[in-house]
Amino acid sequence: MPSEFDRLIDRRGTHSSKWDAMEPLFGVSPKDGLAMWTADSDYPTAPCVIEAVRAAADLGIFGYFADPGAYKAAICWWMATRHNWQIEPDWILTSAGLGNAIGLCLDVYTDPGDGVVIFSPVYHEFSGKIRRAGREVVEIPLILDGDRYQIDLDAAQAQLTGAEKMLIWCSPQNPSGRIWTGDELRAVAEFARANDLVLVSDEVHHDLIMPGNIFVPMDVAAPEIRDRLIVLTASSKTFNIAGQKTGNMIIPDAMLRAAMEKRMRALDLGPNRLGLEMVTAAYTSAGADWVDAQVAHIDRNRQDFDEAINAIPGVRSLPLQSTYLAWVDFSGTGMTYAEVEARVKGTARIAASPGPDFGQGGETFLRFNLATQHARVSEAGTRLQEAFADLQ
Repeated sequence: MPSEFDRLIDRRGTHSSKWDAMEPLFGVSPKDGLAMWTADSDYPTAPCVIEAVRAAADLGIFGYFADPGAYKAAICWWMATRHNWQIEPDWILTSAGLGNAIGLCLDVYTDPGDGVVIFSPVYHEFSGKIRRAGREVVEIPLILDGDRYQIDLDAAQAQLTGAEKMLIWCSPQNPSGRIWTGDELRAVAEFARANDLVLVSDEVHHDLIMPGNIFVPMDVAAPEIRDRLIVLTASSKTFNIAGQKTGNMIIPDAMLRAAMEKRMRALDLGPNRLGLEMVTAAYTSAGADWVDAQVAHIDRNRQDFDEAINAIPGVRSLPLQSTYLAWVDFSGTGMTYAEVEARVKGTARIAASPGPDFGQGGETFLRFNLATQHARVSEAGTRLQEAFADLQ
């Protein structure tokens, strides 16, 4: 199985945003560049998922889908066995991916002009979706203490005005891969309760946990705030099927769930058939075995990438607890962000996610996607060392 993760696949010309949009967005040609930006992986999904797609294609009929019972049962099984989280099938609503889920939450639970709290640096689409929905971004900086981000809820409290209605939380944290402890999650939950905020916990990377770390779902850490909690999960990052646009909004509270169901019915939103088939096939014991092998592959990539990056004077890759996204700090080089970016894009020919896009605290960082073949990760390390060779 590990050899399948290392089989080089040419995704150029396949309508892959990661590779085919690299040149217009970053000026890095896919002919000799490395795509290490957007969060999808460069190897095929699990064989059990591919077999489900083949079976659907062999049937050849893609009509309306009835009875999502097996799909919801698979999600419940996965959460129980992988995350020690007991959920009910009725809690699950299916969105067109988690980007759509965040947009729906903003639409249903807030009004134009309301404040929405985020803790930065964080996934850039949080602020983008908030602004596009006509809401106000309330950005609370995390504190980088050594190699770990910390939360200062006292400072956060002082920044609130009372106009805030929602907190969008990222767990595990993107871009740093930080895993929050149960105590930290309970503190955030209490912060949301004390300020009467709807808490939307985006947990999309929850399956990609590096060895020696434990992920705790927000609902497991703080079930007492179910009256204001929406948990977002998906198989998209775990199984590299984000293009199927199939996400879960897990809403334990009946009133919150009813409000969301009403809006989804008004918009005539429903899941796509193939996405349901793929998730049902993914959330099985075979899928679990494949995920374990994938995590071992990512962990190997992480170790080798960190060794190469941390050998460059003034550059450090924060220790990765989860996700496949390396968060690399270039502040020790003394260079401006523009100078760093020019070397990474121009000399190393690597497209990485710009740190400033993730908000306050990201000004000296770049994010590198390690969910690719080991040869490409090794090549990236070599190129970056060469690009900053004058610092040696």
